[in-house]
Amino acid sequence: MPENSRRFEAGPDPFGRIWQVEFRWLQTGISIRHADTIDVKFVIWTDGEERQERVLALRHPDLLVLSREIGHPLTDPWCMKLAASHLRRMIEAGEDLEKVLVTLSPADLTQAAQNPQPV
Repeated sequence: MPENSRRFEAGPDPFGRIWQVEFRWLQTGISIRHADTIDVKFVIWTDGEERQERVLALRHPDLLVLSREIGHPLTDPWCMKLAASHLRRMIEAGEDLEKVLVTLSPADLTQAAQNPQPV
């Protein structure tokens, strides 16, 4: 498990590669996409691949429900942990890696909350 969700390794992916992941920013999607989300941007790269951007969109209404259900306050560090946890699973499963913007479903958020990455 990574020591923090600002810079960590993820993988191996289905091809056996280890990816480097670096946090860039967290902001409300309303301000950049007119979406009711918290957007968390990471840059990822591995040997033989150029750096790539990934934005994970956490829907605000879903975050509010999850926050109430598990009794965790809705904070920026928690959103970063949830996004980092989901990105790790994406890399390890090789799913949605072709997408620059990935919107997490309520089930994705619940799964991420069960094993959040440290900040």
